[in-house]
Amino acid sequence: MSRFIYFLRRQVLFFLFSVLFFGCNKVQDMTLAEIAEITASEGEGLVFKTLSKPYNDDVFKDGLVGGVWQDSILSDPKTFNQLIAERDAVSAGIVSMMLDYLVDYDFSSRQWKPHLAFFEIEIDQRKETLTVHYTLRDGLYWTWYGSDRKIPVTSDDFVFWYNEIAGDEQFGSSGYAQQWCTMPDGESKRVECVKIDDRHFDFIFPRIVSDPLLATNMSLCPSFIYKEAKKKSGADGVKGLFPVNADVRSIPSCGKWYLSEYSPSQRLVFSRNPYYWEKDGNGCSVPYTEKQVYQIVGDMNTNYLLFKQGRMDSYMPRPEELNDVIENQNDEYTVFNAEGSIGASLWSFNQNPINSKEPFYRWFCIKQFRQAMSCLLNRDRIISQTYRGLASAKYDFFPDANPMYNPDIMLRYQYNKEMALSLLDSAGFSRDKDGVMRDSSGTAVEFDLSIASSSSVTNDIALIISDECSKVGIKVNIRQIDFQKIIEMLSSSYDWQSVIIGLGANMFPSQGSNVWPSGGNLHLWYPLQKQPATDWEARLDYLYNEGSYTNDKAEAKVFWDEFQRIILEQCPVIYLVRPLSFAAVRNKWDLSNVFYDNKNGFMTDHIFLRNVQ
Repeated sequence: MSRFIYFLRRQVLFFLFSVLFFGCNKVQDMTLAEIAEITASEGEGLVFKTLSKPYNDDVFKDGLVGGVWQDSILSDPKTFNQLIAERDAVSAGIVSMMLDYLVDYDFSSRQWKPHLAFFEIEIDQRKETLTVHYTLRDGLYWTWYGSDRKIPVTSDDFVFWYNEIAGDEQFGSSGYAQQWCTMPDGESKRVECVKIDDRHFDFIFPRIVSDPLLATNMSLCPSFIYKEAKKKSGADGVKGLFPVNADVRSIPSCGKWYLSEYSPSQRLVFSRNPYYWEKDGNGCSVPYTEKQVYQIVGDMNTNYLLFKQGRMDSYMPRPEELNDVIENQNDEYTVFNAEGSIGASLWSFNQNPINSKEPFYRWFCIKQFRQAMSCLLNRDRIISQTYRGLASAKYDFFPDANPMYNPDIMLRYQYNKEMALSLLDSAGFSRDKDGVMRDSSGTAVEFDLSIASSSSVTNDIALIISDECSKVGIKVNIRQIDFQKIIEMLSSSYDWQSVIIGLGANMFPSQGSNVWPSGGNLHLWYPLQKQPATDWEARLDYLYNEGSYTNDKAEAKVFWDEFQRIILEQCPVIYLVRPLSFAAVRNKWDLSNVFYDNKNGFMTDHIFLRNVQ
């Protein structure tokens, strides 16, 4: 309750209390529209006090090495093995700091740029094939913290992982499904990765694709370690590498950082890699900070407390903290703002037949029921009460940054209680004399909504969803669950009912190859289908494939337009809102190289101290 009280003026406190706990049946002194007007005006005032600084292919200022960056993470890693880390977001983030990737995408010019490697795309129109030729840049090394040992990065570090780890089904890598193309006759053929020499390797596609660099952009691995482990002990040997209790000095890095210290439940320390290939105008490797220290805090409230105590160098405030963070900047720190986020959390419903004996399964498989849930999603109320007006409703599927975004394709099933009742009625649902919604067999409509226990914002959203559904006689039970447990439920046990979760933003139309096709292992509502369970999913599969394999933008647009329309009509996922985001950075750092926007995120890799001795 205090999250709402914290934000709003005194004259609206009673209103919010009654909304949360008693619904909207009582007569209020102020309407929701009036509340929205007040909160929006306050929100605009807060934005005015922050700095807008999007990245537009700016040239970074040369800095000096020095300083320790203080930060935090919410939980301990579970592994330092990059294969196992695919299943744990915290571990994956940590491992990625010691790795690097092939190419970059410039959102300003909408062009791909070299990163670890230069590239050339060759299309053979006669054979209808495509090849991406990669050439590794000079000066790439695997090195170890506290050691002078250096091993050159070679093509093997990519080719081995692609073919022998991600490409070996027994390892269960999330990258396996992405190595296959669906041919015009429906047959699946694999994209080959071929070593040419130590610096050159190719990806050979069996047919022409629209985004070959997106499909091949990958991180490398220390093949000289993983290859030996596989040779000696197979999959078990690979999975046994770099457990969480490993000596961190044994982990090689080709990225910006070494993991130099790990104290469970206390902190991780990363030390700067002086051999990293990216150099500034003075020939100095970035990053400039000597160390990054991540305290393991356990929850967001502790995170916020550390920032207020000056023990963290940056912080991204939650909505309930915005007023405090922005109004207390003084000379201590600067708050940046970004536009509304590209992606948005979504609400989805379990249609996996493993739950076919449960009443919720029958309801969730009915299109009109899902559409009705979309009509009960009061985004304006979420924006007003949870985000203080600093958000916008997401009614599209592709964001406007996506090259196949079409502003004319929008969700029809927006908040409308009467439309929701009409849709439910058409599907055989009706309210009894007590106002309880029942299906055609007389079963009361009641289901769970799972949310991550770490997110107070999501809890507030869930409370609003539950309240709105109760107005038509539907009971929604909010279940706060550990985030990792939610991932397990979605990817293995499938014992969930409905869920709020984020899947990132579709910056490219073919992104999400493991989500949108029916056979994907994260096809959220019913993953790993051997055959499409519905006609509309079969159509999505077809459109996804055709769009992914069509280079002509005008022709591809026809496929992607229909693809978007089907998802917004069928409502297997219902997007919520796009919140504005804010990030604070302490002023002891020079902010010349700090940028923040909704496409590139919070850019601090080139930050340096104002006064380095």
